[in-house]
Amino acid sequence: MSAFGRVWRPGAWLWAGGLALLSALTGCDNSPWPKGAAESQMIHSAMIENTPRHLDPTASYWSNDTLVTYQVYEPPYGYHYLKRPFELVPKSAEQVVAPMYFDKNGQRLPDDAPGDQVAESVYEVPIKRGIMFQPHPAFAKDEQGQYRYHHMKPGEVGDRRSPMQFEQGTRELVADDFVYALKRHATTRITTPIFGIFSEYVVGLKEYGEMVKKEDAKLRQGTDPASLDKPFLDFRKWPLAGATAPEKYLLRIRLNGKYPQWKYWMQMTFMAPVPWEADAFYAQPGMAERSMTLDNWPVGTGPFMVTEFVKDRRIVMKRNPNYRGEPYPCEGMPGDKEKGLLDDCGKKTPFVDGIIATVERESTPQRNKFRDGYYDLEVFERTDTGIYYLTEAVDSEEVREAYAKKGFTFPKYSDVNSYFIAFNMIDPVIGWGENDAQRERNRKLRQAITIALDWDEYSKVFPKKAGVTAMSLLPEGIPGSREGTPEGVNPVTHRLVDGKYVRRPIEDAKKLMVEAGYPDGREATSGKPLVLNYDFYAPPTPERKPEIDWVVKQFAKLGIQLEVRATDNNQFQDKVRKGKHQVFWLGWNADYPDAENFLFLFYGPNAKSVSDGENTSNYMNPEFDKLFAQLKTMDDGPAKQVIIDKMNDILRRDAPLSFGFYPYASAAVQQWVTNSKPAILIRDHGRYLKLDSAKRASMLAEWNRPVWWPVTLIIAVIAAGVLIARNSLRRRERMNARGEILV
Repeated sequence: MSAFGRVWRPGAWLWAGGLALLSALTGCDNSPWPKGAAESQMIHSAMIENTPRHLDPTASYWSNDTLVTYQVYEPPYGYHYLKRPFELVPKSAEQVVAPMYFDKNGQRLPDDAPGDQVAESVYEVPIKRGIMFQPHPAFAKDEQGQYRYHHMKPGEVGDRRSPMQFEQGTRELVADDFVYALKRHATTRITTPIFGIFSEYVVGLKEYGEMVKKEDAKLRQGTDPASLDKPFLDFRKWPLAGATAPEKYLLRIRLNGKYPQWKYWMQMTFMAPVPWEADAFYAQPGMAERSMTLDNWPVGTGPFMVTEFVKDRRIVMKRNPNYRGEPYPCEGMPGDKEKGLLDDCGKKTPFVDGIIATVERESTPQRNKFRDGYYDLEVFERTDTGIYYLTEAVDSEEVREAYAKKGFTFPKYSDVNSYFIAFNMIDPVIGWGENDAQRERNRKLRQAITIALDWDEYSKVFPKKAGVTAMSLLPEGIPGSREGTPEGVNPVTHRLVDGKYVRRPIEDAKKLMVEAGYPDGREATSGKPLVLNYDFYAPPTPERKPEIDWVVKQFAKLGIQLEVRATDNNQFQDKVRKGKHQVFWLGWNADYPDAENFLFLFYGPNAKSVSDGENTSNYMNPEFDKLFAQLKTMDDGPAKQVIIDKMNDILRRDAPLSFGFYPYASAAVQQWVTNSKPAILIRDHGRYLKLDSAKRASMLAEWNRPVWWPVTLIIAVIAAGVLIARNSLRRRERMNARGEILV
C-alpha cells in the first residue's frame, strides 16, 4: 500500500479530527464582543428587554430613554456632576438666569414678589456661541446652497435605513432652535406628555395647540390617514408669544404667573433644541417606513450621536466630532478629591469614544455578563442594579470573597425615587364611581387594599429589590418630605402600638371590604367574586414571576382575585393612554428636587388618558388640584410645607395608590470605569466617565481564562481511540485468510 493510502486510515482520521477540535477549542472563549473590543474606548452596557420607544425629546419621558437622550441632546441647563445638593449649571446656555417678574400692568416686581402679585415671569437666556449640531443629512446642502434632502420624491430613499447612509452636514445652534422645540409640544404627530403642564405656563401655548390642530388638519386633508408619510408640519410659520428669539443667541420665555420650578424644566430634554431641518428631513417620503424618525435617530449637539439603531437588539452611540469638549468639573463634595473624582479637572470631555447598549431579555445573562466583565455599567441609566450583588455578598461568604477579589464595590445610598401600586380612577370598579355612595364604597375598597399591601414584607421577601416603606409620595431628600417623622405616618395604613408605628391588621382591611360591599372578596348582592386586572409593564419572566405572585397573594388576603396582564413596556404605555388599565405597578424617578415633581403625578390636568400627561391614575380631585395650583408658585418654606401636608393627607384618604417603597440605590460599575458618581437626577454622565481599556482587557483575560481540563480529557479519549484503532488495524493486517496471525 502506498504512503498516501496509509495517511487516511481510520487512525489518521481520528488524529485529524482531534487536531481540528483542539484548534477550534483553543480559538474559542465566552466573549460576546468582537475581537479587539476589550481594548477599545467604547463603554458596554445593557438595555432591559427592548430599545427605547421615544428618543424624540418632545415625546421622551421614560427612564430607559435617557441612555440616549441625555447623551445626545443639550438643554439650556444641567446639574453639576459632583455637587450635592444638586446645583443647576449652564449647558447650552451661557448662564443660569433668574426670572424677571411683572404685574398685570407690566410693571417690574421685586425678585421675592409673592405669587399672587405676579402676572408674568420672563426668562431671558443667553445661548452659547459656536455650538455645532452633530453631522446629519438634514443639514446637507448642494453646490447651490440648497438643502439636498428636503424635497425628495417617493422612492428616492432607496434601500437606505439609516441617516448615516446619506451625505452629512451641520450648522450652528441658535436661539430659534429652542423656540422651535417649545412650539413642537403642541404637535399632533407624536405623544406629548408635558404639553398639559407647559400649556398652563408658556404664554399662548394652549391656544397655539388648538391652532396647530387646525393647521395640521388642513395639511393632511385628502391624504391617506393610514399613510406613514405625513406632510412637514413647519412650526416656523406660526409665532408663539411665550417663546421668541429677539436676538440670534438670546432665548426669551414668557410664563403665566410665577412658577419657580421652571428652572428645573430647563435642564430636561423637553427643552432641548430641535432644528427645524430635522423635522423637514424625516418628513420625506419613505423615511417613516424605514423607521427613520426622531424617535430612532435623534439630532443633537451633545457629546455623542446615534450611529446604529437595531430595534430591540442594539444601539450604538459614538463621539460627536462636532462637540466642543466641555471641561470636566474642578469642584465637588468633601471626599471627592480623595476618590479621584477631581483628577480630570478642566480636561475636555467626553473621555470615551462611545457607548454600545445591548438588549437583554432576562436578568440572569445580563448579570452574568457584568460579573464576567463584559458590561462596564450593567445598565447605564439605572442606579439600583448594585443592590442585587450586595445582597448576594451578604448571603454568601464565598460570593463576598469572589466579589472582593474582582474589586466589586457597590456603595449603598438613598436616592429620590419610588415604586408604588396605583389604581385607574376612571375605572368603574376601582375608581371614583358614578355617585357619592359609590365613591365612598370604592374609596374604602382602595383603602383596604393599601392596608393589605405589606411593603415591609416585600422588602424581606425580595431583599435584592428592597427599600424603605413609603408613607407619602415624597422620599427623603425632597424638600417637604416628612418621611421618618411622626407627622409623616399614614394613618390609613398604620397605627401606633407600644410607641411604634406598625401596619394595621388585616382585620381592619376586611372591615373596610364589608363596608365597600365586598365581604370576603365577593359582591354583597350577587355573591360574585371580585376580580381585578393587574397591569404590569414587563413580561412575567421567571425572575419577575415571584414578585407578581406576591402582589396576587396580597390581594388574596382580602379574597380579591387578581388577573395578571403583564406586557412589555410599549404595550403597557399604549394601554394606559387608552385608559384600559385597572391596577398597575409604576416607578417614578425625580426629574428635579422639588415636591411639585412628585405631586404632579396626581394633578388632574395631567391625566394620562385625557391629556397624555404623567397622571397615570387619572386622579382628578378639585381640592387637590387647587392646592397644587398654590404649591407651584411657592418657594420652599413653612407655608409650602402646610400645602404639601394637606395634599399628602388627601392622597392618603382617597387612596389612588398604595405608596409602596423608596428603593435603596447602588449602581453596578466596573473598577476600570472611573469618574462614576451615580445619581438619578444626573442623566448625562456619559461624557464624564473614563475607561481604562488596558485594565479592562487584562481583567477580562484573567476572569475568563479557558478551562482546559475538558479539552485535555477529550484529547486523551481521542488518543486512546486512535491507539485502539491502530492496534486493531495492525492486528488485521497480520492475519491471514484463516484468521491466523502471521509472525
